[in-house]
Amino acid sequence: MIRNNGGQKFGQLVTTAHDLFMRFGIRRVTVAEICFEANVSKMTFYKYFKNKNEILKYLLKRICSEQMTEYRKIMAQQVAFPEKVKQIIQLKHEQTKMMSQEFFHDLWKNPNPEIVKLLEKLRQQSLNEILTGFKIARENGDIRQNIKPEFILYFLNHMTEMVNDEQLLKLYQSPNELAMELTSFFFYGILTPKNSEN
Repeated sequence: MIRNNGGQKFGQLVTTAHDLFMRFGIRRVTVAEICFEANVSKMTFYKYFKNKNEILKYLLKRICSEQMTEYRKIMAQQVAFPEKVKQIIQLKHEQTKMMSQEFFHDLWKNPNPEIVKLLEKLRQQSLNEILTGFKIARENGDIRQNIKPEFILYFLNHMTEMVNDEQLLKLYQSPNELAMELTSFFFYGILTPKNSEN
């Protein structure tokens, strides 16, 4: 959920854009629709954002920041690593279930170089922090000692590609379902969560 850190009109624009993008994707939503649904004038929109891509970039940064805050809270808990894994999978599910297929498609197939560059930057920042967490887990004996952190990073990088694989997507009802399958597979392999703890 997007929190409102600015003024009322700014918050209305951001919340409305978020809801419309998640429901209908990025391409289909216009600045005029965002303004109409938010009950805010176009003049006010352009006071805060140059164009639709600017509000999208703002949202992507904010969403990523909020997701990483939640991830850090999970990792900071004094609970067993398998419990952290369960919570991370649940977090991933909560974060992706509100995203429509159109949003996933528009986001990852976005031709705008600024959006592509921002997505790559945010993804790398997240992956680096997650990789650091796995290195610590390996040092603590929570994951296999013989697994290379570079392999983890390689696999995590390719999970994004897999979510966009048209052939693979055909096997699932939604990108969210595939994302959850990949996340569970990453943590548990083909074992059940119960067996993987033994």
